[in-house]
Amino acid sequence: MFYPKPKKIITTLFMLESVDGKISTGASDDFDFDTDLPKISGTKSGLQQYYDLQQTTDLWSLNTGRVMSKIGINNKGFNKEKMPVSFVIVDAEHLTEVGVTNLSNWVKELIIVTSNKNHPVFKTNLENVTIIKQETPINFKKVFTILSKNIDRITIESGSTLNYSLLHDGLIDYINIVVAPILIGGVSTPSLIGGDGISSINELKKCTLTLIEATPLKNNYLQLKYSVNK
Repeated sequence: MFYPKPKKIITTLFMLESVDGKISTGASDDFDFDTDLPKISGTKSGLQQYYDLQQTTDLWSLNTGRVMSKIGINNKGFNKEKMPVSFVIVDAEHLTEVGVTNLSNWVKELIIVTSNKNHPVFKTNLENVTIIKQETPINFKKVFTILSKNIDRITIESGSTLNYSLLHDGLIDYINIVVAPILIGGVSTPSLIGGDGISSINELKKCTLTLIEATPLKNNYLQLKYSVNK
């Protein structure tokens, strides 16, 4: 008997980074591109281009609870207009019950992926929230198989550690990077791909890219699009 091949979800890693590959302005959560780049004369003028491009990404977005916490999702005063975008949030301990409720009110559909059996999402009963329960460490290949049942395409906008895991699991298809004209540095400042690092030369074979397009933007910004070689 012929069994159809499972549908594959198409993924794009979309990020803003510095010329030296950093995705934050500092090592702690007190630093953030959204907060800091508008304060710098060399980066503030062109920053809106990144936000405009962000509006053209997929209607599903994958992110982390840590990133959501940084933007204030756990604050009771968080109140933003409902978006047509749906979120998949990977989280163990950064979201509160208030944060989950705020996310539910903010996005169209919300999927929480967690290995924490006591995660605050289990205390909620929100109509547009789905929970994907996982063991530690999370098996992202399984998660993406589950997601592919209802999602065709998703944009990844997560942190460096999760980016590393997804890349090395072969779960990133395309890279769409906006490069800001700034050098940041710092060993502990997160970069586009973090994680434990390469342990064998064979792992590098999963990491090569084919350039699709390089587009100079205004005010010294640059957009780079790649496909990930499988």
